Amino acid sequence: MSEFVDTVFMNVKAGAGGAGAMSFRREAHVAQGGPDGGDGGKGGDIWIQADHNTVSLYAYRDHPHVKATNGVRGAGKKMHGKQGEDKIVFVPEGTIVSHREGDVIADLVSHGDRVLVARGGRAGRGNARFLTNRRRAPEFAEQGEPGEEMWITLEMKLMADAALVGFPNAGKSTLISSVSAAKPKIADYPFTTLVPNLGVVKFADHEFVLADIPGLIEGASEGKGLGFQFLRHIERARVLVILVDLAPSDGVSPQDQEAKLLKELEVYRPELLERPRLVVGSKADIAQYEFDGLAISAVTRTGMEEFLGTLGAIVDDARKNQEQPESFVVHSPKPEGFTIIREDDGAFRILGKSIERVVAMSDLTNEDALDYVHQKMVRLGVEKAMRKNGVATGDIVRIGEMEFEYSDDLG
Repeated sequence: MSEFVDTVFMNVKAGAGGAGAMSFRREAHVAQGGPDGGDGGKGGDIWIQADHNTVSLYAYRDHPHVKATNGVRGAGKKMHGKQGEDKIVFVPEGTIVSHREGDVIADLVSHGDRVLVARGGRAGRGNARFLTNRRRAPEFAEQGEPGEEMWITLEMKLMADAALVGFPNAGKSTLISSVSAAKPKIADYPFTTLVPNLGVVKFADHEFVLADIPGLIEGASEGKGLGFQFLRHIERARVLVILVDLAPSDGVSPQDQEAKLLKELEVYRPELLERPRLVVGSKADIAQYEFDGLAISAVTRTGMEEFLGTLGAIVDDARKNQEQPESFVVHSPKPEGFTIIREDDGAFRILGKSIERVVAMSDLTNEDALDYVHQKMVRLGVEKAMRKNGVATGDIVRIGEMEFEYSDDLG
C-alpha cells in the first residue's frame, strides 16, 4: 500500500519553444529564392488537475521534478515544428496549489478542476516571417522562448462529510472500521493512526464520507506533535464529530476532553466552531464516567444505530445549507510595459515581459537579428525611456541574460 503523503514541493518546468528556421528556397530555375524558414513549435505547458482516482501525493515526494517537452524547431519550405506535449499532474480532490513563498494559485476542489502552473515557451519564428519591403532577404530567425519554471507547493486537504475529532486512543479507528469498509491500524496505545482514513458509511437512507483524523494533543493548534498536519484535514468537513473517551487511561473526564478539543479547534481556526457538530462518548461498554449525551460502543454496537441515524441527518442538513466550495484561481498577471531600475553595481536593468522575450528569442550574434531587436526597442519606447532615466553613453544595460554598453549612436 502506498504511503499517505499530503504535502509536497514540486519543481515544474514547461517546455521551451522550438527555434525558427533560417532557410531560402533552392529550386531549379529559381535563381534567387525567397526566405522559406518555418516556425518552431510551442513548448508544452504544465497543468495541475484534480482527479478522484488519486488519493495521495506520494508519487511526487521522491520525484518532485516535472517537465514538459520542448517544441521542435522549424524547417525549410515553411515547415513548422511540432508543438511540445503538455504535462498533466494529477492530484487528489481538495488539493491547494501555491507558490513556494505561500501565495495561493488555485484550490482544486472537484474532479476535473485544473490550473496552468507553467506556460510553455513561444515558438521562434522562421526567417520567412521577417520578410518586408525593406528586408528582402532576412538572414535570421528567432530562437524558441524558454518555458516557465517555478517551485510550487501541493497541499492536500481531505474532502469528507464528517470528521472524527478526538484525543489519541479515543476509539476513532475502531469506530470507522465498524461503520465502513475502512481498515485502519488499531491497537491499544496512542498514535496508532498516523495518517487520515476515509470510509463511506451507508445507513438507512443516508450515505456519507467519514474521516478518521489522527488524534490531537494539547498544543496541536500551535504546531505541537503533528498538529498542523492533522488539523488541516478537518477544515473541509461539513460536520465535526467530537469523540470523547468514557474510559480514558489518563483519567481526563469527558467534559474536560471536549473543552480541550474545542479549544484546539478554536485556536487553529475559529470558524470551525461554527460547523454543525455532534458530541459522542465512546467505549460505553467499559465506561468509567457518566455521560449526559449519546454514548456508543463500536465493540458491542451499543447506540450505533442512533449515532448513525443522527449523524446522517446532520450531514444531510449540512449539505443542503452549505454549497460545495468552488475552485478558485488567483491570477497574478505580470504588468504590461516595462520598467528601468538601477542595480547595485550601477548598471541599468530593463524589466518587462515583452522586451525580455524579444531579447531571449533573438540570436544577438547575427547583425540582422541585432538590428531587428534595436528597431523593436525603438517601437516599444525603450530607447526614449532609457534617455529619460539617465542612461548615457558607456553605461551598462541589462535585459534578461543580455548585457551591453549603451551608445547614443544607437538612437
